[in-house]
Amino acid sequence: MDHTVTVQAVPVEAEAVRHHGVPEKTVPRRPPAVPATSAALADARYVLPLRWDDDAGLAGLARYLAEVVTWLPVTVVDGSAEELFTAHRRALPEAVEHVRPEPRPGRNGKVAGVMTGVRRAREDRIVVADDDVRHTRRSLERIVGLLGHAEVVRPQNYYLELPWQARWDSGRTLLNRALGGDWPGTLGVRRSVLLGAGGYDGDVLFENLELVRTVRAAGGRECVALDVLVGRVPPTVPHFLGQRVRQAYDDFAQPGRLLAELTLLPLLGWCVRRPGRWIAGAVVVCGTAEAGRRRERSRR
Repeated sequence: MDHTVTVQAVPVEAEAVRHHGVPEKTVPRRPPAVPATSAALADARYVLPLRWDDDAGLAGLARYLAEVVTWLPVTVVDGSAEELFTAHRRALPEAVEHVRPEPRPGRNGKVAGVMTGVRRAREDRIVVADDDVRHTRRSLERIVGLLGHAEVVRPQNYYLELPWQARWDSGRTLLNRALGGDWPGTLGVRRSVLLGAGGYDGDVLFENLELVRTVRAAGGRECVALDVLVGRVPPTVPHFLGQRVRQAYDDFAQPGRLLAELTLLPLLGWCVRRPGRWIAGAVVVCGTAEAGRRRERSRR
């Protein structure tokens, strides 16, 4: 049975993320729950798994979370080294719950971080997001609302700025949107369903796909929310290059897509002596990407 639902709704427009000063403090214990300022977020929590080797992006993340925590409770599950963990505790807003990941089988530390945040939550609607994701209140409300009709929600990412590496990756994103939907760095999930399934496997690289598969295997419905567009900070060039092997693994986790991509090699050979065929191929690829850009009126 196919449990995937593609949402057709009014698109979420990008909203500018405001920046606030970050107070100096220490959070030695779990802070009290922060009441949501909107009924739409009353049963929701934001979970951010974190594991950094340096703090180059700490100030920006702290400013962002200082705003998010005014909308709904936030849990940061931090697997960084002790010195960095202490620095994060000082820099993050006082209302943010900042904890260590609990032990969990598997070599993917992000899975342990996500499951720690999910288990600690009192709320049933969980928004999981990477540290480079920048939600607006409206995008959070849309995801939380969709969790009333589905057990896992897959929104779509776009880059807030477009250096060359972000433009490169945006091409992949647009092709994915045209062919069913991109895999973002943020998901919405029902806590009760994920815990009822025993969590998801920590011995995978493509952990978001594994989470969605687990929910679907437990009878949950997946909502591919093509109109819910969530900003993302572009990666640095070294990080982008370091992710190429990981990106290739993601394709192995999607056999249908991988088989389609393998047909490109004989097609390229077919085009070698016929320049006109290259042009036709380029037109097809660009047209497909443009179709992805226009899906659900998302050009804005």
